[in-house]
Amino acid sequence: MNQTPRTPRTQLRIGPHTVRPPVVLAPMAGITNAPFRTLCREFSGGRGLFVSEMITTRALVERDAKTMRLIHFDGTEQPRSIQLYGVDPGTVGKAVQMIVDEDLADHIDLNFGCPVPKVTRKGGGSALPYKRHLLRSILREAVTAAGPLPVTMKMRKGIDDDHITYLDAGRIAVEEGVTAIALHGRTAAQHYGGTADWAAIARLKEAVPEIPVLGNGDIWSAEDAVRMMRETGCDGVVVGRGCLGRPWLFGDLVAAFEPGPEPPVYARPTLKEVAAVMRRHAELLAEWLEDEERGVIDFRKHVAWYTKGFSVGSEMRKRLAITSSLAELDALLAELDLDQEWPPGADGPRGRTSGRNRVVLPDGWLDDPYDRAGVGADAELDTSGG
Repeated sequence: MNQTPRTPRTQLRIGPHTVRPPVVLAPMAGITNAPFRTLCREFSGGRGLFVSEMITTRALVERDAKTMRLIHFDGTEQPRSIQLYGVDPGTVGKAVQMIVDEDLADHIDLNFGCPVPKVTRKGGGSALPYKRHLLRSILREAVTAAGPLPVTMKMRKGIDDDHITYLDAGRIAVEEGVTAIALHGRTAAQHYGGTADWAAIARLKEAVPEIPVLGNGDIWSAEDAVRMMRETGCDGVVVGRGCLGRPWLFGDLVAAFEPGPEPPVYARPTLKEVAAVMRRHAELLAEWLEDEERGVIDFRKHVAWYTKGFSVGSEMRKRLAITSSLAELDALLAELDLDQEWPPGADGPRGRTSGRNRVVLPDGWLDDPYDRAGVGADAELDTSGG
């Protein structure tokens, strides 16, 4: 890894869009819906780029009801950013054409990084770049259909240490007109375990100097983001698990990249302030789903992330995680010791941390990386999000 100190860029160009600071919210299934994006944007003052949950191209083309809800953007979201997942070039092309024709988004990101079995067993996500010709066909269809809309892609290093694909995939992306690439510095087999390989991000940046490269993996704080950019020379960062239960991280990131004579000041909220964010998050979900009970139930998965490090107690966490109304949530939050200051060690890994998993792939997937056969439209998933 190049250890020469560098001055991180303060903005990023994605086609016609200027992203300042050069920070992107990673698409996360069941997480980066409209309410969560709203929270993150509020803390950033609307700065940065906030991407939707993963949208399946087949579900979009078929106008699946859940998918159509997931692609709805608040009027204040600019640019509107959709991440698409697909394995059939024709279906991907139709989905992108639909987005263009119906003015559904301003930016399209393609998912080649998801490591979950329901995706990789179809040859999608982080499995797909191994098939070089299929990757090229999908990118070509998407870029052609997108016209003036910028198309970017997010990927991993490869399937496992024996099947590394990111450098080949990066060159193919440049050749097919992709606007920017984000690299998660792990293989599919690693899932979210171990330590992200930032050196791979530096190598990709050197291999594809024509377009911006964004780094992803192990960014738990604004300091981590600045350090990644200094060490790798990447053009921006993509933040995923680091913002779980920490939407104010985007305010920290704005401060970190805002030039000024004074050192940046980072958020260290009290438990009272965290509780207020929790309440707002649950309320936004209830409004979005048009159902208070469903909204509060959907919020439950965020409780452990918000309360990590605070003296809350396992029993109270359990009670908070079975709430089903805003009134019930209010009552439990009021029982907390809300005067607690930000605890030492509250930053750091959150969310999934398992690693070294066997990657589930279609039969014979690894036989020939240059096999020109596609996977067929029947391999497309028919649902979006988490």
